[in-house]
Amino acid sequence: MERIEKTIEVNAPVRAVYNQWTQFEEFPRFMDGVREVKQLDDTHVHWHAEVWGRDKEWDAEITEQEPDHCVSWKSVSGAANAGTVRFHPIDANCTRVRLTLGYEPEGPIENAGDALGVLSGRVENTLEQFKKFIEERGRETGGWRGEVHDSRRTR
Repeated sequence: MERIEKTIEVNAPVRAVYNQWTQFEEFPRFMDGVREVKQLDDTHVHWHAEVWGRDKEWDAEITEQEPDHCVSWKSVSGAANAGTVRFHPIDANCTRVRLTLGYEPEGPIENAGDALGVLSGRVENTLEQFKKFIEERGRETGGWRGEVHDSRRTR
């Protein structure tokens, strides 16, 4: 699995930044290529996106979610991917967001795009657009404050 890690500082309190990230159905508003995201229940999300010029759908499971700290997921069908986004308060009005994404390129087009850093650029652009989205709004569109813990891990 290939891995990308990107970090950005958002001029908003950690609670607002985290809350906005939990609003998965809003992702198409700031995530290029994502056509639709449906929250199926507290831990399952269905994605529909254009990846490398191809229409793709997949289901993801939220494996860990801790308010104001992190959200982790893994795909359970379709495009193979997994990741974690972590939120670190810098001060009362600034939050560092670190996104780590693992994915499996499929076929020669995706492998070529991966070699050229296309997905890495798209992830960086997503964080920039997320930052712009919440900073321009001045507040989050909603939030989910529940917790999810992976039952296979010990804490």
